[in-house]
Formats: sequence, structure tokens, C-alpha cells
Amino acid sequence: MSTYFPKGEIARKWFVVDASGQTLGRLASRVARILNGKDSPQYTPFLDTGDHVIVINAGKVKISGLKAGTKTYYHYTGYPGGIKGEEYKKRFDRKPELIVEDAIKGMLPHTKLGRAMFSKLKVYKGDTHPHVAQKPQTV
Repeated sequence: MSTYFPKGEIARKWFVVDASGQTLGRLASRVARILNGKDSPQYTPFLDTGDHVIVINAGKVKISGLKAGTKTYYHYTGYPGGIKGEEYKKRFDRKPELIVEDAIKGMLPHTKLGRAMFSKLKVYKGDTHPHVAQKPQTV
């Protein structure tokens, strides 16, 4: 008996996830699971078998506990002394899509495969998106 590997017949679906009122970590883990393809019966760990995900209402996502006042996002520019920090509140006011994207990206593999999975994620601040032609299903 030979092992089955999906080759060219990977049919990708489109899903819409509404982030309004959801906790950030729980939302991110659910979306990362869909992007990874673990809900699909043709899941293979070393292949990108995941689906496309559209996250809407990223500006209405919740965060639990005292993290809203204490959480800081760090970025290193590559230069000596070039570590930059931005508080959660400032980043959420400026661009809430980045908060959702960072949470999901951290739950994907940190390899070329993970970057390919992340490219199938679309996050929007409001409740509209330009992907109506793909006929996405709601989650």
C-alpha cells in the first residue's frame, strides 16, 4: 500500500471570520488552524494544504486581562540600539490589522511554508472586503 500525497488537486476554499467581540488569542488559533490546513482531510505536515481566510472587523477584537495597558510590540531595525517598541493601545488605534496579523503569524510555522500560509490571510478593519467574487463561506 502506498502513502497518499496531494499533488495538484488541492482545492482551496475561502472563509470569512468575523472578529467582532472575539478574544484575540482564540481567534488567532482558529484562523491559524484553517491556514495550516489541519481541518482538511488531505492535511500533510510538509505541504501547504490550507485555505484562504478573510478576517473582518479587526478593529473590534478584544484582549483579556491587563494586557491592553502593559503589552508592548517590539521591532528590531538591524542597527545597534535599533530596538523599537510600540504599546498595544497606540498600535490598535493606528492599525488594528497589524495586531491580528501578528497574533496569527506567531502561531504559524516560522519557515518558508509558514510564510506561504500567511500569504493566504487577508485582514480588514471594517466589515467589508473586496473578495466577494471568491464566494467565501462564513466560519
